Amino acid sequence: MSDAPPSTGLQHSLKQRHMTMIAFGGVIGAGLFVGSGVVIQAAGPAAVLSFLITGTLVVLVMRMLGEMAAALPAVGSFYEYARVAWNDRPQLGELAGFLCGWMYWYFWVIVVALEAVAGAALVQYWLPDLPGWLISLVLLLSLTITNIVSVKSFGEFEFWFAAIKVVSIVLFLVLASCFVLGLWPGVAHSVGNVTAYGGFAPNGLLPIATGAVAATGFYFGAEIVTIAAAEAAEPAKAVARATNSVISRVLLFYVGSILLVVCLVPWNSAGITTPYVSALKVMHIPYAAPIMNAVILTAVLSALNSGLYASSRMLFALTRRGDAPQGMARLSRNGVPVRAILLGTVFGYGAVIMSYVSPDTVFAFLVNSYGTVAIFVYVLIALSQLKLRARLEREDPARLRLRMWAYPYLTYLAIAGMLAIVLAMAFIPDQRVPLLFGVISLGILLLAYAVRARFGRKLELSSISAEAHEFAQL
Repeated sequence: MSDAPPSTGLQHSLKQRHMTMIAFGGVIGAGLFVGSGVVIQAAGPAAVLSFLITGTLVVLVMRMLGEMAAALPAVGSFYEYARVAWNDRPQLGELAGFLCGWMYWYFWVIVVALEAVAGAALVQYWLPDLPGWLISLVLLLSLTITNIVSVKSFGEFEFWFAAIKVVSIVLFLVLASCFVLGLWPGVAHSVGNVTAYGGFAPNGLLPIATGAVAATGFYFGAEIVTIAAAEAAEPAKAVARATNSVISRVLLFYVGSILLVVCLVPWNSAGITTPYVSALKVMHIPYAAPIMNAVILTAVLSALNSGLYASSRMLFALTRRGDAPQGMARLSRNGVPVRAILLGTVFGYGAVIMSYVSPDTVFAFLVNSYGTVAIFVYVLIALSQLKLRARLEREDPARLRLRMWAYPYLTYLAIAGMLAIVLAMAFIPDQRVPLLFGVISLGILLLAYAVRARFGRKLELSSISAEAHEFAQL
């Protein structure tokens, strides 16, 4: 089978360096720099274990995605895999694909809104007199234009956004390690904060599990690289390298940096609410607050940029199977689905307006539901890999250029872990509302699918790309 991407009208101008940084950018989100403080407050230094548990699950899911994307760099990635995994039961396959695609789109358009709101608050650090809604509008429009110009423009911006994040976290790891190990001028070796305030797990084991649930959303985004594969020059090679690079660095960036933070900053101090700023202050790094504000703003812009890209490409994929209006499939001269991008922008800005008009109802529902939806997507990815791998080994093992480790045992372990997270949410008071709203969102999508199945126009297989057609016959 050729490694050429399927013919879709999309451009194939993303290079290996773009793919690698897109993968990195998806992993290092604003949640690491800000939200990690909440996990540390709950679990103490044992928050390291919370991030290790969740990070391991994400690593396993990324390996599964890498295997499937290398075998078939399809537009829509796991949306397509969820559909064809059950092609022996077409109705179930259509339902799985519909849910996976629309849940993923929903997740990212909410992220676009959240990051636009967060970005406005960060910019106001320097420009306090500007209204937040105006800053959100400028940020959204700026990155919308970036995405509309070309996929290469998106890739270039994401490359530099991600590069800033990677350099920042690597510098933090190096400087903080020197400080903790006593290699810093005038500082003695000390890791006493890890056990000094009630021990390593001062609040017991349950908060570790609670922290793992909360940390799940921080990692979501690494999978964008498999969606971008359909617009890469050499998709199979690019995905294999990018997913492997993510796997080797996820635990270093998250677990390593969190470990250093709890060594530097007492877990029960007021400063842990801004963990990285506080850690820089402990090391007497000048201008710690503005430095971290700039880094976090970069992370927010990266997430906003990625959200517009991921949501538009997923919507484009949904149109190709009749799961979304065909008008969203129109491409510009540069091979960009402009209407799909604009819809994500409009939805995102509508959610921003809700954050001001209805913060306790509509916006609260959006915020509380999108994280659970992300877990549902990961479960569908794992189930799809379980079925597709078995079929590929029977019919065409040559496609398996990148293989999931210890199949099927680690796949089963990942599925069990993610279902355990969903189950745990029902017993954690702070997570019950997100679980409920996530289930409500799933219910709404099930109703939407019933309407689509009853009234929607079904595409003939001949309208699908030749490669996808070939794969569907497996």
